[in-house]
Amino acid sequence: MVNKKITSIKIICLLLAITLVAGCTAITRRDSDPAPQDDTQQQGQSLGTKKPFPRQESTQQEAKKPSLPKALQASEGQEPSLKVFIQEENRVEEMKLEDYIKNVVAGEIKNDWPHEAIKAQAIIARTFVLNFIDEKGQSKYGNAHISTDIEEAQAWNPEAVNERIEKAVQDTRGQVMVYDGKYAQAWFHSNAAGKTATAKEGLNYKKENPPYIKMVDSPDDSPEIPDDEVNWEYSVSKAKVLEALNTMGKSLKDFGSVSIGQKGESGRAVTLSFDGTEVSAPDFRIAIGSTEMKSTLLDSVQLQGDQVVFKGRGYGHGVGMSQWGAYKMAKEGKKAEDIITHYFQGVNVVKMWD
Repeated sequence: MVNKKITSIKIICLLLAITLVAGCTAITRRDSDPAPQDDTQQQGQSLGTKKPFPRQESTQQEAKKPSLPKALQASEGQEPSLKVFIQEENRVEEMKLEDYIKNVVAGEIKNDWPHEAIKAQAIIARTFVLNFIDEKGQSKYGNAHISTDIEEAQAWNPEAVNERIEKAVQDTRGQVMVYDGKYAQAWFHSNAAGKTATAKEGLNYKKENPPYIKMVDSPDDSPEIPDDEVNWEYSVSKAKVLEALNTMGKSLKDFGSVSIGQKGESGRAVTLSFDGTEVSAPDFRIAIGSTEMKSTLLDSVQLQGDQVVFKGRGYGHGVGMSQWGAYKMAKEGKKAEDIITHYFQGVNVVKMWD
């Protein structure tokens, strides 16, 4: 009788232990599995699928990398070599892409600027050349992937390469900007004067405006900015204006008035009007001279006798990264990727080779 009682007690204890273990196991599974994230997952659960909900290893998916341009004939994940037409010496030189980037960054930004600003410029320069070759295949000079001609590509200044340039290029080795698996358009300029522009507004871009290029605030208020970039004035003869208009296909023989036409979201002139004939302001700036008419962020345009007087702010087309904005952000402790993603919203910085 006693043995039967002991056996009954053992059975009851065993059943209680099994119940407790099962209960603890259920709690553990419920805590570790994520809740349904969308209607598809909820529907799968209601249909009684045996597949568990996928675990989310990270809140961000790894950005899709583009392929290296076919014209480079390079293996994926390996640093490519470039054939560069050296315009100053009228010859083609083959070099590693990172060596090309050093010379370009030295030509595009001051080599004593904050490290993170130079790094941002290096990422942009690397993106520019890969996107250029991906779209065009080769330089207009032929037998070369790209050239040192600033009208075709980027500035070039090997003499200005120093330890700061070399370190910034090394620290960003292989890094480029991508959007939706493609190289981003790597636009930049000197000084946005407080606000950047869309591509259509600042460049009269003929394609659809890239979704990552938006008007953003830019901290272009460093005291180191040259006064003639903060506010500038350009006086030019009517004869030179007419010459520029003719190169744009506008056969005006004279004009008695000039004014700002349409303006874009950032306040930049989209068109200029000469006796009612409207022309693209960004295209006119290139035709008249972009180092003289420093931007299309115009405060006034006046005809004074036989002179046209433009007054404006900033330097450059205003699209993409403002270099002086990057300078200020770097001074304030921002990293290169912070700078890039501020001016190119929604892009990812990925590493194409080690």
